[in-house]
Amino acid sequence: MNSLIRFLLLGFQAHHVLAIPKLTVRAERAVKSQDNDTPNYHANAGVLRYVNPKIGTYGISPNDNGGMIPSVSVPFGMTRWTPQTRENYISQVPYHDTDAFIHGFQATHQPAIWMGELGQVVLTPGWAQEVKPLFEQRGLAFRKEDEVSTPYVYEVTLDADTQGEHDWDLTEEAAGEGPVPGGAGSVPADVRAGANGRIRKRDNVEGNYTRQIQVGMSAYAHTGHLRFDFDGTNCQTEEPTQPYVFIQATRRNWTGQVHIDPKRMEISGSNPQRQDYRLGPDKPASFRGYFVSRFSEPFVSYGTSLGANISEGSESASGELLGAYVKFPSNTTRIEVKTAVSFVSIEQARKNLDIESPDGVTFENAIENAKSAWLEKLDRVTIKGVNSTDEQHDPRTIWYTGLFHALQYPSDFSEPTSSNANGARTFYSGYTDSTHESNDSYYQSWSIWDTYRAEHSLLTFFAPERVNSMMRTLLQIFDWSGRLPMWANMVETNIMIATNADAVLANAISRGFRSFDLQKAWTAVRKDAYEPPENDTQLLYYDREPDTPYEVRAGLTSFMDHGWVDNDRWSESASRTLDYSFNDVACAVVARAVGQEDEAVALERRAKNYAKIWDAETQFMRARNENGTWANDTWGWTEGDKWVYTFDVLHDTDGLAELFTGGRQGMKAKLDEHFDGGHNMQSNEPSHHVPYLYSLIGYPSATAERIREVAWDNYNATNAGLSGNEDLGQMSAWYIFSALGFYPVNPAGDEYVVGTPFFERVTLRFPAGVATGGELGHSDSQERTLVIEAPGATSKPYVKALSVDGKLIGRPILQHGEIVRANLIKFEMSESPTSWGEDGEL
Repeated sequence: MNSLIRFLLLGFQAHHVLAIPKLTVRAERAVKSQDNDTPNYHANAGVLRYVNPKIGTYGISPNDNGGMIPSVSVPFGMTRWTPQTRENYISQVPYHDTDAFIHGFQATHQPAIWMGELGQVVLTPGWAQEVKPLFEQRGLAFRKEDEVSTPYVYEVTLDADTQGEHDWDLTEEAAGEGPVPGGAGSVPADVRAGANGRIRKRDNVEGNYTRQIQVGMSAYAHTGHLRFDFDGTNCQTEEPTQPYVFIQATRRNWTGQVHIDPKRMEISGSNPQRQDYRLGPDKPASFRGYFVSRFSEPFVSYGTSLGANISEGSESASGELLGAYVKFPSNTTRIEVKTAVSFVSIEQARKNLDIESPDGVTFENAIENAKSAWLEKLDRVTIKGVNSTDEQHDPRTIWYTGLFHALQYPSDFSEPTSSNANGARTFYSGYTDSTHESNDSYYQSWSIWDTYRAEHSLLTFFAPERVNSMMRTLLQIFDWSGRLPMWANMVETNIMIATNADAVLANAISRGFRSFDLQKAWTAVRKDAYEPPENDTQLLYYDREPDTPYEVRAGLTSFMDHGWVDNDRWSESASRTLDYSFNDVACAVVARAVGQEDEAVALERRAKNYAKIWDAETQFMRARNENGTWANDTWGWTEGDKWVYTFDVLHDTDGLAELFTGGRQGMKAKLDEHFDGGHNMQSNEPSHHVPYLYSLIGYPSATAERIREVAWDNYNATNAGLSGNEDLGQMSAWYIFSALGFYPVNPAGDEYVVGTPFFERVTLRFPAGVATGGELGHSDSQERTLVIEAPGATSKPYVKALSVDGKLIGRPILQHGEIVRANLIKFEMSESPTSWGEDGEL
């Protein structure tokens, strides 16, 4: 511990990590080196210069990979645009930092590395005598130093004369759809091995390119804008080659359609692929992703392709491995293409294009639109007083990139019907397999087992205008399916465990968000709490079990009968028992919001069931069989083990401490053993709240030490800057809150546990409605500014005193209302441990 304290006193000092150049520095260098012929895309970028979208793009295996891509879109955009260096599938995303060839630019809807893609389309430029339609043929070499990735534009230079075939082993076909075809797993298989072994490190191409294609890419919520500049100034020969753009509509085993309209200078088409097709009860037979690509220049020729077979002059085609291409005059130096995506129809895709980027709207306009959208969110935060460290560990880059990640999810899948931003919207629902129209947004990509912990609390601070709409989406899904979602990726996938949407609704209610049907919310969560899934006693409901009914609380039959989920009858039984106990507390919050006090009390009483799997002899939580006997202590866990799940009681830390021999001291000893023994795994979500438990049992100085240790070991500003999957913002939400000095251990309630702020001064300009449940028109619904001061925090990890607008706070707890209504939260920091907050949560 002495060495740890010395480290904390020195602050975050540099140590060996993967050395990858910092992208934001290259963007700044690009600004400085602009000549008169090159547009300056990066002027007035503000705090976006601290965002590195390539954080989380490197990892040896899918589980130690952030699973992120250098994407371009707007906050909560339906479609993200990314360079494609590999074909994505479940356990692989379209881009990996070790790859050396770009095979196209992809409109992606894959929300996370362990979820499937749906409705994608890929555009690839070429400059050759023959069109190259296959993935392995069309890859163009690039250098990492030629990439510039920002939230508003991606830039890269491609070698137009790349020879040979590359990366077939990185395709979905080569992987056989990956380790879980259709998303389905098997009982004994460890599906977490993923694509490990298929990652290859290649040397960069040396020297100048003879001919190069300079690419710029920006995007709106539904429309991507690509600029291809063809530069042959270094070419000494006069080969009869033509610039072209190839569009891949579908992959193997999926039948799509394409159509070329030379008069409109458009290619349109559809793709029915939905990689999670084996998961969950919903089978949306008519699902399609539609696209319309509109080009800036007329075509001199065109055609379609099926696999490697090209049909010159063909205007329409359908089939597998389907594509279309258009060629341009040999003297063409620039081609721009705008591609709009829809889940409704080709006509709606064209409408999305005409609304978001009509004729006359330039590439620069697209960049400025995306830049403004991100600045509207991220420029609300000003950070001062940061640790003096190297660029690979700049905490501002980690923090702002984290907020950039967190504000992408869940994605708004509604589409505009007019240029009126407040007008009616349309969207496709996989639950009904039909389209709908509403004046509301409709959200998808719900990784709730991950995001209920801190991501949704974060959204109440930084996107309060969207929270009520998100809750209405949850209830709309309940109307259609009869259940709240668990992990929704267009439809329910039954991934992970428990009914944590209960906690998402409770989180919003606890923070004053009430502009949704509270009675319906109670009906939905009560069904979660008391109605087992179909075939509950017949199915194991193991991870990725295919073609199952809505899983919800699998094993609820035994949980209601004797207080735990039986290990010999259901998978992941111990984790389920603990999570269902927490879910009950969340349901109680909703019950109380609609005046059901007796129901709330009953649920809170049942929330004590976590204690029924406490093994007093071993001092660990442990799975139990139906007859009450203990199971093997390695069984019954969801992405964790007995160590982390022993502390998985988010709602009753005092009750948990009473279980330990020695009470709070005994629990602290076990926490020390957990961390010092290397059992804590920040790379997965069950660990995220654990360091804050010290504060709740009277040891806030220990919380401070552990948080800074976790932050240092698991986050940095390089492409390998996330120790585990981002999981739709949750990994970043932990860092964002922790750096501010507090974290929502119990996200169903309104309290945050105090830890250790990383910065000396943070100014937060919250959006309007942050203090009024997202509603405007009230006396205190205006934007609010909060300053968090912690002088010396860079080298002083321990809290000595805390005040909110001058009022001293003696316990390590802040309430949501206190934070959003405060003007000044002030920490007094210390170089050595203090006695502040030692009463814990009492």
